Amino acid sequence: MKINREMVLQSFREEAEELLVQMEQSLLALESQPDDRELVSSIFRVAHTLKGNASLLEFKAVAQALHSLEDLLDSLRKGTVTTTTEVINLLLQSVDILRQMTKRMLAGEESLLPAHERFFSRLALVAAESKPSVVEASAETTTRAASAAASGAKSAQSLRVDLGKMDRMLNLTVEFAIAQGRLRRMLQEKYSSYRTGHEVLEVHQGLESLFLQMQELVMKIRMVPVGPIFHRFARSVRDAARAHGKFANLRIEGEDVEVDTSVVEHLKDPLLHMIRNAVDHGIETPEDRKKKGKPSVGTITIRAAHEGGYILVEVSDDGAGLNRQRIIEIGQKRGFIPEAEKLSDKEVHQLIFESGFSTAAEVNDLSGRGVGMDVVRRNVQALRGSVEVSSQPGAGTTVHIRLPLTLAIIEGFSVGVGDETYVIPVEQVVECVELPAAENDAVRSEGILQLRNQPLPFIYLRDHFDLPGERIGRQNIVVVQHGASRAGLAVDVLHGTTQTVIKPLPTVFKTIPGVSGSAILGNGRVALILDVPALLRDFRVQEMQLV
Repeated sequence: MKINREMVLQSFREEAEELLVQMEQSLLALESQPDDRELVSSIFRVAHTLKGNASLLEFKAVAQALHSLEDLLDSLRKGTVTTTTEVINLLLQSVDILRQMTKRMLAGEESLLPAHERFFSRLALVAAESKPSVVEASAETTTRAASAAASGAKSAQSLRVDLGKMDRMLNLTVEFAIAQGRLRRMLQEKYSSYRTGHEVLEVHQGLESLFLQMQELVMKIRMVPVGPIFHRFARSVRDAARAHGKFANLRIEGEDVEVDTSVVEHLKDPLLHMIRNAVDHGIETPEDRKKKGKPSVGTITIRAAHEGGYILVEVSDDGAGLNRQRIIEIGQKRGFIPEAEKLSDKEVHQLIFESGFSTAAEVNDLSGRGVGMDVVRRNVQALRGSVEVSSQPGAGTTVHIRLPLTLAIIEGFSVGVGDETYVIPVEQVVECVELPAAENDAVRSEGILQLRNQPLPFIYLRDHFDLPGERIGRQNIVVVQHGASRAGLAVDVLHGTTQTVIKPLPTVFKTIPGVSGSAILGNGRVALILDVPALLRDFRVQEMQLV
């Protein structure tokens, strides 16, 4: 049987990265638990598995390097080498070098770089204090055979699937749903009055029920826990803090919370920027923390939780907090705020997301260029999410991110304006009320409705999108909310809830404010998805202009 080497190499690449991530996380845990022999044993098993995989593909340089790493880990297990910070640094550095070597081997570069040779020679010297006896070696061999079997049994329970195939599967389920909807309407229109027609409709209804179960299963397959991606930042926290004379640990809460795999991929970059910002601007030096009565080691916490159809991700630090006066000074200098005294703490804190904004006194490898938090905001907004920051002087800062659980499907509320249909994310719909005739002024494009003795600003979507034709006499108000902001959208018709796949926004609509995407409806037509946060921001801008 002919073996597809490309597929084998792809499998090796993916498993090698998983094993190196596992080794890195275990080493970080070992640093805080240096006497945990089980941790050392687990790291040894990972190194041995990776060495076996490299040997099978005849990556001799990688296998030899891992053999040196095994010797050092074996000395740690026996206690002949002490688990010190220097040893942990060596082991973490070996993970970085193994990543580089693996990448080079997969690219066809089989020779070791001189720097890599020198590094693993150093590892061999550190590990030279002891060698396992024949009995111990035999026992170890048995343990390795058992570990390999356990690893094989575990891997048999999972299957790697290309994300593109998953996307195609999801698109097919939606296209099938659209075809089903059209078929149902045809059956209702032509055969509902016949007995046979009723029977056919019942069978069709049963098929739809089965299909909905299949669609739900497809969505569940796409859901993955956030824990693995969160844990990968433990190394970033450690290294960034130590590079600047600080100490910090990463704490993770809600690692079992699941989210669509496409959302997880888009979370990596914003999280990295927030963590680097927390280390540089938030966490104080050990000396400063002791003066304030804090532990010398700072804590950065990433937590996740579900809220309706959204995932909430927070990055907190127990550092110095945001300096309101410093932010105002920078904001005035950069022209972001002409009148600082009118800004609330929340508004001041949001200034850190402005492009080019930085409170760093000088440029370093973490900050000073004014791009970090701006990148966070742009990336989050691109995911139909929102980001805010809260802070307490001396107690720390928290960045709050709110994202949809999936970027592929939207549960929406459809409304009609003229010949057009718009979809509003159902999580942002509060209620629907009829607009009193007295408020339906054909001259105005917006107004204020008294809803249960509370003023509710609203806009006519027809005017906002400059649609042709006249308003119909009866208008409905869809009350929408995002965060603490609430407003109304005046529409002609309420169609009700719908679930559909989100499609990329056509180029012609990308410059239209208040639109975040498009969707294919059950009748095959295209509807635009409203960007509620953007619409509400327009309300706030109008209010500020009126003040």
